[in-house]
Amino acid sequence: MIIALGGRAGSGKSTIAKAVAKKLGYRHYSMGDLQRQIAKEKGISLLELGKLEENDDSFDRELDRKQKELGEKEDNFVIDGRLSAFFIPNALKIFLDADPKTRAERILKDRREMEQSKDLKAMLKSIEQREASENKRYKTYYGFDCYDPRHYDTVIDSTSLGVEQVVEKVLALVKKRRL
Repeated sequence: MIIALGGRAGSGKSTIAKAVAKKLGYRHYSMGDLQRQIAKEKGISLLELGKLEENDDSFDRELDRKQKELGEKEDNFVIDGRLSAFFIPNALKIFLDADPKTRAERILKDRREMEQSKDLKAMLKSIEQREASENKRYKTYYGFDCYDPRHYDTVIDSTSLGVEQVVEKVLALVKKRRL
């Protein structure tokens, strides 16, 4: 069983993926964590890294290669990433979403990202720009719209749900898939 969580920034992908992996005793991989690590090493924000990636596809291609390889060589793991559903087509593919304000508030509260945005309005703009940059690249490389929920087995709106509620929904889907 491979579970791929995609979705928008701040929708809960990493949080939910880690919790689901722990409950199932699976390994967890996060493409967002790898992106944040690259940005941190370069001393720039994720938005700035995205702008670099628009002109140098080597960052994206390396992450893409790793995802594809994981899907081909491993089993029983949870992965969160915008392109995981594309590179691991045999996975249970779940799209997480939430309204923009909720997502921006979560990111601001989390402060896990090296974002320059300090307020809600700036964070909303930063998220919008980052998602546009990512989708532009992915459509160019693969013809894949990572924000199109039709590429997923199901969509979960996490706007008004707690972490445990979303985890339970994911686990119910896993159980159903196993039957």
